[in-house]
Amino acid sequence: MTNTTNANLFSRLFDDLDDAARLAIETPEGDHISYGDLIAFAGRIANVLVARGVKPGDRVAAQTEKSVPGLVLYLATVRAGAVYLPLNTAYTLNELDYFISDAEPSLIVCDPSRAEGFASLAAKVGAKVETLGADGKGSLTDAAAKEKPDFATVARADGDLAAILYTSGTTGRSKGAMLTHDNLASNSLSLVSYWRFTDKDVLIHALPIYHTHGLFVASNVTLFARASMIFLPKLDPERIITLMARVTVLMGVPTFYTRLLQSANLTKESTAHMRLFISGSAPLLADTHREWFARTGHAVLERYGMTETNMNTSNPYDGERVPGAVGQALPGVSVRVTDPETGKEMAPDTIGMIEVKGPNVFKGYWRMPEKTKAEFRDDGFFITGDLGKIDAKGYVHILGRGKDLVISGGFNVYPKEIESEIDAMAGVVESAVIGVPHADFGEGVTAVVVSDKNAGLTEAGIIAALDGRIAKFKMPKRVFFVDDLPRNTMGKVQKNVLRDTYGKIYAK
Repeated sequence: MTNTTNANLFSRLFDDLDDAARLAIETPEGDHISYGDLIAFAGRIANVLVARGVKPGDRVAAQTEKSVPGLVLYLATVRAGAVYLPLNTAYTLNELDYFISDAEPSLIVCDPSRAEGFASLAAKVGAKVETLGADGKGSLTDAAAKEKPDFATVARADGDLAAILYTSGTTGRSKGAMLTHDNLASNSLSLVSYWRFTDKDVLIHALPIYHTHGLFVASNVTLFARASMIFLPKLDPERIITLMARVTVLMGVPTFYTRLLQSANLTKESTAHMRLFISGSAPLLADTHREWFARTGHAVLERYGMTETNMNTSNPYDGERVPGAVGQALPGVSVRVTDPETGKEMAPDTIGMIEVKGPNVFKGYWRMPEKTKAEFRDDGFFITGDLGKIDAKGYVHILGRGKDLVISGGFNVYPKEIESEIDAMAGVVESAVIGVPHADFGEGVTAVVVSDKNAGLTEAGIIAALDGRIAKFKMPKRVFFVDDLPRNTMGKVQKNVLRDTYGKIYAK
C-alpha cells in the first residue's frame, strides 16, 4: 500500500482506496462512517488547520475526550503535514503547562469546559485554541462544516515527524518521543500481516486515543487493512460481550480481560465469532491468560511495544502463545538482551536490558539531543529501559523496568521473579514488588499484595510460603495488603506511587 511518491501516512493509508463506500467506523449511536466520509471529514478539518495558520512541521496539541472527530483530527493533522500531539485527558492544567511550553504547538484543541484554562497556556506560546467535546461538537467541527472536503495532502518524507507522544515521566521530566511517518506506517503494515487482518475484520475499539495502543495500533492497523471498527467511548464489559456476536477482534489492556472474566456471560458460545484477542500496554498475568483460555477456548495474544518504538514483538498468530511471554521479534525488528553495564549481548535465558532496532524505532526525544544520544547504542539499538530475557525459542519475557530493579545488600533482585511466586499462591489476586530505602541493605525488598477477601492471608504466611523457593536475599522484608494496586490509564502498575507510599517504612 506504500505510495512511492509521498510518504505521508495519510497518503499511505488512503491513496489506493478502491471502495469509498466501505464501512470504516460505527458508533454506539448507530452512525456509519465510510472510508469516503472519513477522507472528506479529514479534508475539512485539514482546511481548518491551515486557515488557523498551521504549517507543515507545526505541532497540533489535542486534549479531548474520545470521539470520531477526535480521531479524524489526528488524520487531518498528518494530512496537513503537521505533527500530532495527543495529551492524556487526565492531565491537569498545571501538568499541561510543561507539555505546551516544551512542544510549542501552533494550535491547541481542547474540551469546551477547559477552553478558558487553555487560553492562558496558549498565550505563552502564541497558539490558537479550538474546542471539541466528548459529543464530537465544538468550534473545530463548527468551522469544519463550513470548509470544503477537498484538500491536497502535503507531501512528507519517511523521516518527517507525524507525531510526538510524551512519556509518562515517572522518574523525572517527561520526554517527547518523535515518531515519523514511516515509523507509524511500517509498523502498522507489519502488524496487518502478522495478525492476519483483512477487510472482513471488525474491531472493538474501546481504548483511549491519546496513547500508542488505541491511536496507532488499533486505528492505523484497522484502516490499513480496510477493516472496520466499532468505536466505543470506554470499556463496557457487557456491551463488548454482546458485540462479540458480530465482531472479530478485540484489542485491550489486561484490565479489559480481568473485567470481562467477571461476567457470567463470557463463554465459549459468546466468543465463538471472535478471531483474535490481543493484549498489551501492561503485562497480562499468566493466570489470567490460562483462565481466559479455559473460559473461551481462545488464547490471548500478548505483544510488546512502547511509546518510543510502537510494537516490537508479538506472540505468533499460528503457533504457541506462551503465558507470561510477549512473543518473538516482529519481521524487520531486531531484539537483543545486553548487560546493562557493559552493553555485551547476553546468552539465552539470561536477564539483562532489552534493546531494539528497526524501522519502528522513533527518531529521538524532542529537543533533547543529549538524552537521545544516551539512549542509543553506537550500532543503532535503542535501550528500552526494560529488563528481560529471550528464551531458547526466541520468545521475549519482560521482567520489569530497569528503574524497578531492586539492589539489596549488593545483590540484584528482579521483582517479576518474586511476583510470580507470590501470584501463584492460593488467595493472591496479584502483587507488586518494590525496593525502598533501607539503612542496612541499601534497598529493602517489599511486597504489596492484593488478595481475595476470604483468603485469610497474612504477612507471615506469605513470607513463610516463599521460604525455600527463592534466595534469602530476595525475600521480602515486609508484606503489605491493599485492595487495589495503583495503575495509570493504560493499566500499568505505578510502582513509583508504591515507592512513595512505603518509602519510609525502614527508616530508623
